[in-house]
Amino acid sequence: MALKDIVGGVNSGIVALTKLPVIGPIVGRGLVEITYVGRKSGKTFTTPVGYRRSGDKILIGVAMPDKKSWWRNFLGAGGPITLRLNGVDRTGHAVTNRDGSKVTVVVTLDAA
Repeated sequence: MALKDIVGGVNSGIVALTKLPVIGPIVGRGLVEITYVGRKSGKTFTTPVGYRRSGDKILIGVAMPDKKSWWRNFLGAGGPITLRLNGVDRTGHAVTNRDGSKVTVVVTLDAA
């Protein structure tokens, strides 16, 4: 089994846990499910990520960024993104910032 398949299975399991009635809010605290369209492939991707929120800004720290590629879709001028926050889909604009080995993605949420 490829590492990509294992990671996909783990991510699916985490997302499923966040949707359970009793433990979902506990597991989902600090996690958000993001959905975006790949710049090159045109395919839609969904993955859970850790986040911090301050008003209409969402900060996503990318752990081990050189082993991941999703954040590269938001380099330069950035691009559209959808986040599932507290069971509600919110759209916004994401921009990647890279400072050496540290990568963060800042999402500015659209008006609700």
